[in-house]
Amino acid sequence: MLTASQLINNPALLKLDLYCRGARLNEDSTNVESAGGRKVLRTRAGLGSGLELILPKELWTNVPVVEEFTVNSPYDIGLVDPSGSSDAVRIRYHDVEVAIARLSPRPGWYGKKTSTGRSMTSIGTLQGTYLGIYPGTVCQFWTRAKKENCKFCSVGLNLGMDDANEKTLDDILEVVQTARAESKITYVDLNAGHAEDESYLDMLEPIVARIKRETGLLVGLQAPPHSDLSRYDRLRALGLNRVSFCFELFDRECFERVCPGKANTYGLDRYLRAIEYCAKLGSKGPISEPWVTNGEMIAGLEPPDATIAGIDWLVERGAVPTICVFRPLRGTDYENVPPPTVEELAPVFKHLFEACARKRLPIGLAPNVHVSLVMLPEEARFLSEDKSLRRAYAFWRTPRAAAARALLWAKARAVSA
Repeated sequence: MLTASQLINNPALLKLDLYCRGARLNEDSTNVESAGGRKVLRTRAGLGSGLELILPKELWTNVPVVEEFTVNSPYDIGLVDPSGSSDAVRIRYHDVEVAIARLSPRPGWYGKKTSTGRSMTSIGTLQGTYLGIYPGTVCQFWTRAKKENCKFCSVGLNLGMDDANEKTLDDILEVVQTARAESKITYVDLNAGHAEDESYLDMLEPIVARIKRETGLLVGLQAPPHSDLSRYDRLRALGLNRVSFCFELFDRECFERVCPGKANTYGLDRYLRAIEYCAKLGSKGPISEPWVTNGEMIAGLEPPDATIAGIDWLVERGAVPTICVFRPLRGTDYENVPPPTVEELAPVFKHLFEACARKRLPIGLAPNVHVSLVMLPEEARFLSEDKSLRRAYAFWRTPRAAAARALLWAKARAVSA
């Protein structure tokens, strides 16, 4: 069992254990909005529902607080000032204070509507410090006669509740521009699920083009792998900065069991081919636009060694792994599956940082991008005992290392070319 001292001295360990065990909210903290925090939405990105916090060392997180598994959590969270005059939050572990965190600030535009009368938060929400938007209709794995949705996912339960079912391009741009002006966002992430006619890139491409043309913000997308890989060349030429493929599990048997729609429609190999192809696109497109390819996995639904093998496969091809922690969400097929333990996952995230750092992948370089639903590779440095890698990463972040960062971005454009 973790000790309070370990959690006090290691914010990554705290972030990871909170993902795994969640927390109980004190009665005086049930309305975090009164203290300037963000409303606990039912779901976010189909993967998480929780309280948005900023932990020590500026680690942004989304803490499970409404799911069944949090009832017996050793953590409890309460406002330092129950009157709501402060955004400070006290985190206790077995009744011992282990951190003073801050509520992630709720932007003023969360209470606004678009020109067409839609709530802006039904168009997009901040996930950490970036704007996440699910532009289309629900992933069609949820709407087949025999549902084939990923068993951990709640996105089909989400749209039409926290999310609008359809979003116009004008609505999206209005929210993007408002978030840029008021929340100083630097990155917009677009997310799409399966469409039987492969129309997800047709839907996303004009959104990417207009955001780039009108704002110049960094833009990324996550969608199933298209059968025509040249479509990613076109997106790269438009200035897209990130493409991400959620294959979820590297163990093939686990992939087929947990993600039946993805397994039957695409297969794991199609995801991997798309990642290999896109990782080579860095040398193409506008040289001024950074390029990153991500492979996304869920930790806790396959053996840790399989996730580590997936990390190595991605890193060797110049792709940056994104690792989410499985969270049993209400209403999903896996709502009663126990979450993983920090003891299982700490070696996975330690390996994530060390593998990316050894390959000199461009981690932690995007300006003002903090992610609440996952632990980023650079955040996992606190789990590593390799001092040379940690020193190298620390150097990349200093003003003196501007040239080094430029070289890393150049490498991101040219990797595997």
